[in-house]
Amino acid sequence: MDLNAPLIEKMSGNPWFQSLPMAERQNLVGNSTQVRLAVGESLFRRGDPPAGFFGIVDGRLKASSVRSDGKEGILVILEQGNWFGQMSTITGWPSAFDVTAVEAALVLKLSPEAFNAFMQNAVFARAIAVLLCQHTSLLYQMLEDATLHSTRTRIARRLMRLARGDATLAAEHRAKIPVSQDTLAMMLGISRQTLALELKAMAAQGAVALRYGHVEIVSMDVLMSFDD
Repeated sequence: MDLNAPLIEKMSGNPWFQSLPMAERQNLVGNSTQVRLAVGESLFRRGDPPAGFFGIVDGRLKASSVRSDGKEGILVILEQGNWFGQMSTITGWPSAFDVTAVEAALVLKLSPEAFNAFMQNAVFARAIAVLLCQHTSLLYQMLEDATLHSTRTRIARRLMRLARGDATLAAEHRAKIPVSQDTLAMMLGISRQTLALELKAMAAQGAVALRYGHVEIVSMDVLMSFDD
């Protein structure tokens, strides 16, 4: 009996991980160690040396940066099945951001040495290239939103991405967006007050409903209509 089968099944809801051949999934999980994080505990911090390649089994984490004045910008919310850490592990560069648990989390860690050994396998190396492309595409979308689009459009586009899992790119959308308005404001780099006004206007048009601790998408079509 494969003792890792429950972990593999749980993480296979992620399209990238599911795309790996079963042998690769088994090797990746089987050669990883488990790390448990409490709420608010850091997995690694900006400037840390490469720590490895990580996959989330349970819980959610945020990748963020904090300015000298304490203002935090959240780059992405990482969820079950997401894998990350490949860039600094490949390049040897220090970590570019903080990764912190926003819920109690169970994370798999593949050491840098094991990751580099895995990269000798062409199937795994190509999968990492695909993952890098996905993450780069997300960064380009965020840059486009910040430079070209109105505040309402930026909010709508980010909600649509969150509906698929911020870094997951799932085929199906979910209605419940499990982030608070404070977190969403930090993801967008806008004030909580500005976000509240925009969400209220979007709710009045039937796009979203504002719930305690999360936003619910009522109509994806209406939400898409805000894209300028």
